[in-house]
Amino acid sequence: MNKPLSGKIALVTGGTSGIGLASAQELAAQGAQVFITGRRQQELDAAVSAIGPTALGIRADASVLSDLDRVYAQIAQRSGRLDILFANAGGGDMQALGAITEEHFDRIFATNVRGVLFTVQKALPLLTEGASVILTASTTSVQGTAGFSVYSASKAAVRNFARSWALDLKDRGIRVNAVSPGPVRTPGLGELVSEEHRQGLFDALAAQVPLGRLGEPQEIGKVVAFLASDAASFINATEMFVDGGMAQV
Repeated sequence: MNKPLSGKIALVTGGTSGIGLASAQELAAQGAQVFITGRRQQELDAAVSAIGPTALGIRADASVLSDLDRVYAQIAQRSGRLDILFANAGGGDMQALGAITEEHFDRIFATNVRGVLFTVQKALPLLTEGASVILTASTTSVQGTAGFSVYSASKAAVRNFARSWALDLKDRGIRVNAVSPGPVRTPGLGELVSEEHRQGLFDALAAQVPLGRLGEPQEIGKVVAFLASDAASFINATEMFVDGGMAQV
């Protein structure tokens, strides 16, 4: 069986659920040894078990720089290099403009922007020539969304990171791309509203997608694995929408 990522070393931050977990599973299925991070040990252990024997979990918060130092120290000790980095850890919640607080802003930007920046920066000594760096952006970065402006702005920053870092890292042949999911059936999406309103949210979002449904985490994971592979060797600084057409029409 062809495994295009055989022998590759990968890190997926925020790899315990949703898109991160599905992507780690796909990277492992295609032959990579996968490190994942997560903040809660029980979820981390469950995710490692779900990914399989080539996975290793490191408990860490991507917004805490000392945690990132510890992650890369362990990867350096175990593998000595990194071929694939999926800086995926992030999240957010909804607040209308008049209700946004300093805590809301700082919390979302700490993970989605500062955390992504230092996740990539601190990986630089381990990244091999020609490595693939993938960032999680979002369709919200190019669409207005009521009550979601802070999250959306943070993802717009991530999109520019891909453009700028591709130039910073061009001499090492390191590709930096962003994957921008539309609405995907993940725990994080469901937690934006109370349980009794969850199906209503899913239905409303699905109605905005030309394909008429939500995406599944595995569909994003396959695109992440493609961007990590040699099949994407001439794809750089781009934003790959995986949104069922939502932001395209």
